[in-house]
Amino acid sequence: MTQLRENDTGSMAPLRRVLQGLTSHRFVAIGAVVSLLLLTVATAVTPQIFRWGIDQGIAQRNSTVVWQSAGLMVGAAIARGLFNFGQTFWSESTSQGLAYDLRNQLFTKIETLSFSYHDRSQTSQLITRATSDIEQIRSFIGTSLIQVIGAVVTLVTIATILLIMNWQLALITLTVVPMAAWLLFRFFGRNGSLFQRVQEQLGDLNAVLQENLLGVRVVKAFVREDQERSRYTALNNELIAVSMKTLYAIRNTFPLIFLLSNLITVAVLGFGGAQVIDRRFSIGELVAFNSYLLFILQPILLIGFAAPAIAQAAASATRVYEVLDTEIEIRDRPNALPFDQCGGRITFENVSFRYPGATTEALNSVSFETKPNELIAILGMTGSGKSTIVNLLPRFYDPTGGSIRIDGRDVRDFNLMSLRSKVGIVFQETTLFSGTLRENIAYAKPDATLEEIIEVAKTAQIHDFIADLPEGYDTIVGERGVGLSGGQKQRIAIARTLLTDYRILILDDSTSAVDARTANQINEALDRLIDQRTCTAFVIAQRISTVRNADRILLMDRGVLVAQGTHEELMHNSPLYSAILESQVKRS
Repeated sequence: MTQLRENDTGSMAPLRRVLQGLTSHRFVAIGAVVSLLLLTVATAVTPQIFRWGIDQGIAQRNSTVVWQSAGLMVGAAIARGLFNFGQTFWSESTSQGLAYDLRNQLFTKIETLSFSYHDRSQTSQLITRATSDIEQIRSFIGTSLIQVIGAVVTLVTIATILLIMNWQLALITLTVVPMAAWLLFRFFGRNGSLFQRVQEQLGDLNAVLQENLLGVRVVKAFVREDQERSRYTALNNELIAVSMKTLYAIRNTFPLIFLLSNLITVAVLGFGGAQVIDRRFSIGELVAFNSYLLFILQPILLIGFAAPAIAQAAASATRVYEVLDTEIEIRDRPNALPFDQCGGRITFENVSFRYPGATTEALNSVSFETKPNELIAILGMTGSGKSTIVNLLPRFYDPTGGSIRIDGRDVRDFNLMSLRSKVGIVFQETTLFSGTLRENIAYAKPDATLEEIIEVAKTAQIHDFIADLPEGYDTIVGERGVGLSGGQKQRIAIARTLLTDYRILILDDSTSAVDARTANQINEALDRLIDQRTCTAFVIAQRISTVRNADRILLMDRGVLVAQGTHEELMHNSPLYSAILESQVKRS
């Protein structure tokens, strides 16, 4: 039983954090509470008007009292309607404001989390937390919370009135409260984790949906529609099975509460009717008491109906705060320095790195140093650690061993935002955003002029293609660049990077989808830019033909820097380089 209480307390802790977030919306929340209190007063007065109308009006054949009580009843009904509207309006406004804050907090946190977190996390689960889970919390604040508060206030108010009216009948009536409370407590203790499983299953289902939406062309190309449909259906069945378990949990609890309510009603009518016959209780008082009986049972039922929503909201809040509480692994050191200038001397000293959860190191004691205006090519087989080297430079990850320095200073000493703003990078996988071609190229510099955009587009050998489009640079890009070839998307990505104020340029296999002639034109233009910008450039490539004119080539093999030098030097000194060149010559 002690363990049960601990589990229940733990499951409710995230909801308490949600409630703490109401402080920023306290005035709107106060409006909802005030409306609730006034609604409770109007509700509590109504049976007394009934009693007065029956005992002093109908029983005494006093039509004046009857009409007056009727008028008061209409006034009370109008008041209840107004206060109920106010309660609903203010509570909904509070919930929307809180959901707005949570969505912004979650999105901001997701944006600041390091690459390693996103490597381990499912995108679908993050989407579910940002949408479905926050909606569950919003529904709890807007509906369930006000229901529970109203139920408690009504319960206390009506219980006090009943004890004043007839303490014997009141004691009979109030026996339902502790019994219902025990049933609800047991419901929370047993089923808190069940509602969390529902959200996790929903996230898994969304994962398959997302994969199929992104990979619909692959699915159709390999005629896998039936298999994907079966996979989705299987997960959908699992979601239904878990959801049905929540219904079974509700079925096992709430019918008992309803049965208790009906038994109490029968007991009150029997005992109260006997008192009326013995003239110890008036008919008006019995009618009023019976009306209060409905009012006192209604809060218990409301709490009962709110219990699943509370359990669901608690599970959702747990999932949301799991993300919000995640430690940001890559952050600024105290007194971090702005990265304003770069002389071009980049030093890797015995750098090692292992991805989180990996059993082997992606880099093992890598050491090299660049010179200003040097074009460094990184070559190696797939999985040799080429991309890992350049991902460490802008601190997408931090090395697990050794150090990386720029002009003699550790990269971890620099302000993270200023460092990344001076590192221009074209990723291996091209990502375009919804909007126009102009907006995509100017992504990092929204205020760029059209002349600046055209200049970098020419360097990336994409201007002629864009100029031939009917809408030119105002052409809308399809979702994820659909409608553009791989090479066109890569060249747009190159133009986007060239528009930034970079001092270090990284091209991660950025011309792999571009034909050889265009790739050579891009490389020649980049060579001129490197000299003009006074920057150091890193080019990662699979093809030796792409990097043979580099100032220096770093040859990687299984995370180890096995050789470095010019193309001619490696031809004579590196058997691995010669083997790669020979294999590529044979394929061509």
